[in-house]
Amino acid sequence: MEDLNSINKRVHKMTMSNRRTCNLTGVIDVLSFDVNEIILETDQGMLMIKGSELHVNRLTLDKGEVDVEGKIDSFTYSEQAGIGAKGESLLSRLFK
Repeated sequence: MEDLNSINKRVHKMTMSNRRTCNLTGVIDVLSFDVNEIILETDQGMLMIKGSELHVNRLTLDKGEVDVEGKIDSFTYSEQAGIGAKGESLLSRLFK
């Protein structure tokens, strides 16, 4: 069984082929997804994937792996504390 330290030290890697498929590692959680946008929490911060006809084909959170398929237009990173700040309630983040 993996301990928490080894989970936090996973390598975040992204491999994309022809803007149609993308394999990611180092994913902690999938926060939201629809056909135009997928928001992931990764070891390197929040990652927003935008495009069209996006689908999460494979999700293995215990290994931190996600496979995405569709027309990928952009990847945008933001700081980890931006959406899922640890120790803050949803209401305190909304009313800052």
